[in-house]
Amino acid sequence: MDYSHQPVMVQEVVSYLAPSPGDVIVDCTLGGAGHSRVIAAMIGPEGLLIGIDRDRRALQAASEALSDAPCRVNLVHGDYGDMESLLGELGHPAPNGVLFDFGVSSHQLDEVERGFTYREDAPLDMRMDQGMPLTAADIVNTASARDLETIISDYGEERWARRIARRITQERQMAPILTTGRLVQAVLAAIPSGAAAREGQHPARRTFQALRIAVNDELGSVRRGTEGAVRAAARGARIVALSYHSLEDRIVKELFRARERPCSCPPSLPECVCGRRRALEVITRRPVRPTEDEVLVNPRARSAKLRAAIKVLGPGEDE
Repeated sequence: MDYSHQPVMVQEVVSYLAPSPGDVIVDCTLGGAGHSRVIAAMIGPEGLLIGIDRDRRALQAASEALSDAPCRVNLVHGDYGDMESLLGELGHPAPNGVLFDFGVSSHQLDEVERGFTYREDAPLDMRMDQGMPLTAADIVNTASARDLETIISDYGEERWARRIARRITQERQMAPILTTGRLVQAVLAAIPSGAAAREGQHPARRTFQALRIAVNDELGSVRRGTEGAVRAAARGARIVALSYHSLEDRIVKELFRARERPCSCPPSLPECVCGRRRALEVITRRPVRPTEDEVLVNPRARSAKLRAAIKVLGPGEDE
């Protein structure tokens, strides 16, 4: 299977994840296994690589890519937001490292029939897990104008969200919006002439991003997955998160900060009495960005931000 996903910031990922021979590493967003192939070579025959992905096509491709991996491999179909319960079902030891690579993969964007791209006409789908019932077409054709505005504004950070939402509701009254092409036409009709050209990006980019996030509950998965990783990881484990959207990055940043400095006592108290224990040590005070050379080779890396932390408590010790 051709699953041509180019992994982002590979050297930075393995540097902060620091996998060692015999480690248990969880790749929560396996994709085409670009990061995992490098990790597999570092953890060796006694190591265990657990790969999670909600996209069955990605799992099939990853299985082929890792068929000669020099470590034990366990691939799991599921939402990385449920990683804690998935790990519990597997019964493996607490992981020594957890990797998240959020967002949509290059292959999903390039696979036109999946409906992620605004550049070609296709069914309006956008499901990462095609076994899930909700599609982008369902949202576009059933959500109220106010709910559409909220989705496009909050998840897409689109300044023209209200106009776009109104135009969508007008268009769907004539006929259901079932293709990416019709949605693009609605967006183009809603945005003032010249506004998108001044920004230098496709006018529908933010709307498509917002709908994709909503369809797949991506921000909910980011929140649940990173919180689950903090609880499940072994003492000394590294947690590494790659984000491509400001909302994803904010969730990770705020979680890391809260678990590093959990004390809720008033500053006037001479010592902590709340009993909340520090679970993480953040090792990236600022997000790590890709090099200019990488962005030239892989433009989709442009918005990437990497954050990393070390677990300083054992599993369950901060409960």
